[in-house]
Amino acid sequence: MKIKICGITNIDDAQLCCNLGADAIGFIFYKKSKRYIEPQKAFEIIKQLPPFIIKVGVFVNENPQTINELSKEAKLNLVQLHGEETQKDIDIITLPVVKALRVGNNFNYSILNNYKNCSFLLDSFDEKEYGGTGKKFMWQSIPEEIKTKIVLAGGIVQKDLEYIFNKIKPYAIDVSSSLEVYPGKKDEQKTIDFFNEFNRRVLNERNTKL
Repeated sequence: MKIKICGITNIDDAQLCCNLGADAIGFIFYKKSKRYIEPQKAFEIIKQLPPFIIKVGVFVNENPQTINELSKEAKLNLVQLHGEETQKDIDIITLPVVKALRVGNNFNYSILNNYKNCSFLLDSFDEKEYGGTGKKFMWQSIPEEIKTKIVLAGGIVQKDLEYIFNKIKPYAIDVSSSLEVYPGKKDEQKTIDFFNEFNRRVLNERNTKL
């Protein structure tokens, strides 16, 4: 299982997460987000990160050509779309795409069939925000056939890891608000504790397969 830490706004948090074993680091380029980072500031952080860390740009209803330009300049590896983007938008974007879908009470999982050539992130639906709400959706509703293929997001805290590893086994988890002191600033000890538990479970899972 992979882990992405999103909402990074400073080099200290980025380096902490990299040192603890993050597979990916996310930067939010949506100006209305509480975790928005100016592109130039993100560029400066990215230049200081290890080469094999995946750098993810998070966008909401942005022009695909603008995404391509910014992605190239920032040397991003992956694009995450959190708005009402269409397949046409995805087709224009040059980098691999993760399409985020916000899951509410009556979410129809067949919507995933409307997209191709992308991966999926499942987050919690909120009327006012596109992500980073700290809220969970009904994980029990995730169809069995897609559990291991998705990126799981939405209010994941350390105590959820047991359920996630045992019952969902997603391809990756995406964590942001639950590790913060305030929006855009990670709590160092909480982040360390989360990674310690996550890495312990990953190691146990690998040993079980040997």
